[in-house]
Amino acid sequence: MTTPPMRIVHCVRAPVGGIFRHVRDLARCQEALGHKVGLICDSTTGGAFEDAQIEELRSTLSLGLARFPMRRQLTVQDFSATLALYRHIRDLKPTVLHGHGAKGGAYARLIGTYLGLRGQRPARIYSPHGGSLHYHPHRLEGRVYHTLERLLGRITDGLIFVSDYESAAYETKIGSARATNRIVYNGLSKQDFEPVNANEDAADFVFIGMLRDLKGPDLFIEALYNLRLKLGRAPSAILVGDGPDEARYREMVEKLGLTGAVTFTGPMKAREAFKLAKTVVIPSRAEAMPYIILETVAAQRPLIATRAGGIPEIFGKFANRLIEPGHITQLTLAMEDALANPEKKQAEAVEMRPCLAETFSTDLMTDRINSVYLDALGIAPSDVPAQQPELAANQATSLSSVYARSSQR
Repeated sequence: MTTPPMRIVHCVRAPVGGIFRHVRDLARCQEALGHKVGLICDSTTGGAFEDAQIEELRSTLSLGLARFPMRRQLTVQDFSATLALYRHIRDLKPTVLHGHGAKGGAYARLIGTYLGLRGQRPARIYSPHGGSLHYHPHRLEGRVYHTLERLLGRITDGLIFVSDYESAAYETKIGSARATNRIVYNGLSKQDFEPVNANEDAADFVFIGMLRDLKGPDLFIEALYNLRLKLGRAPSAILVGDGPDEARYREMVEKLGLTGAVTFTGPMKAREAFKLAKTVVIPSRAEAMPYIILETVAAQRPLIATRAGGIPEIFGKFANRLIEPGHITQLTLAMEDALANPEKKQAEAVEMRPCLAETFSTDLMTDRINSVYLDALGIAPSDVPAQQPELAANQATSLSSVYARSSQR
């Protein structure tokens, strides 16, 4: 799709994991299409690995990359954070303000609304990426966050869901979307589809992801302990990633007598982590559309995963291979089968890979998200002229047209 140059600012709280990969890939593709793109994220999350990725991205963004302290939970400090973000975003004069995750989405929509009152009128776009939709609707936290989502829905111009599951969860827990909304799957690059082989000294299993209960590292460790009791030895295993519960998982490994079999490496690139073990295990309790599953399948690595969130949409006709979230017995049996039948697991990996290429593409993802921006700005496809070389040079003229259309919302 040909689009007029836009000034796009992405706002995401945590620059880690799949949500940051999504924003990073999207921002780069949008820059390649001639848009001016900026990013805002938290300054207190992540370590050296994340800092290196952020600095690598910073040089590619026309509108820069800025970091501000952003707390995960609701706190009084949100007021000062909102003011600091507003001052920064105001000066960027965005055409589109795209918030990712619950906190990023709240900042984007509140600040976008205030900018609208002052004449700028950016399109306010929100991608939940799971976020507040993971909370149970009948528990206190869930009731609070879902009420806030309903209120913020009134000042939203476009909603982008990464899976059918996420869209259904929004409708069930928040209500029918008032704004333009679309399901846009996460995308992979051509490099992601190059097969990865395990090292000769590879461990039996690797867990890759944030070290918090939502992702199931505790289940992974417990299954290793069950296998040690059953087989007389603990399989070798690696946990790749970091997170708020890491200390508790290390203590769990020590308490269960698995210290000699389990290694914690900290975060690393997924394709490097794939080389460390024969089978990837992702025992998530909840997900939206996890990149790590997409990357594992594309790299043709044996995989054990749960029927959580949008994962069945990735597996398609192979969804019967998934195990139930939180079901430790099923997880233990699946890992035991992988130990006993490595050739079968590798054949399954080869069989699944061709299903991804057409559906999960960064180019397709970017095109569909940009179309949501145009809808939110009130620009019909027939109104978009063919992209000409001089169009980028006439950025201000193009943007004034966009603002004129957005003022009619």
